[in-house]
Amino acid sequence: MSDSRNTEKRSDKSPRTAVVIVDHGSRRSESNDLLLEVVAAYRAASDWAIVEPAHMELAEPSLKQAFASCVAQGASRLIVFPYFLSPGRHWDEDIPRLAAEAASACGGVEHIVTAPLGLHPLMMQIIDERIAHCLRQATAGGAPCDVCAPETGCQLLAPDAEAPS
Repeated sequence: MSDSRNTEKRSDKSPRTAVVIVDHGSRRSESNDLLLEVVAAYRAASDWAIVEPAHMELAEPSLKQAFASCVAQGASRLIVFPYFLSPGRHWDEDIPRLAAEAASACGGVEHIVTAPLGLHPLMMQIIDERIAHCLRQATAGGAPCDVCAPETGCQLLAPDAEAPS
């Protein structure tokens, strides 16, 4: 994050501004639980007084529910952060539409939809660290990462082996 954004964030300590981190949503509870973990970690690490999760579809809370929760906590401005790697239809069509509907249902609360993660310089470091950790786990028997299932972890497969199910 650039210094100007950090300064801007810290200067807006108003509890009237909330952050909603939105992902696609899944039928798999593990996927939805990961967003809850991301939101909890971001909430603890950030200066924002109100940080809530939302899913576009398939799971709750929806954007409409997240907006309502933020407004109930006193927010009058919402920052919607799409927890997506790259821009696409969800970012430029679906999320803005769902956010506008949610804002309207909350009396027209002010909101912005930010850019997704994208090609942020820290992504290269994250990719490199994840690859190194998983390769180490698969070849040297280290602990699985926070995403891999503890019972399977990362597995280095032989050319004729079937992928784990």
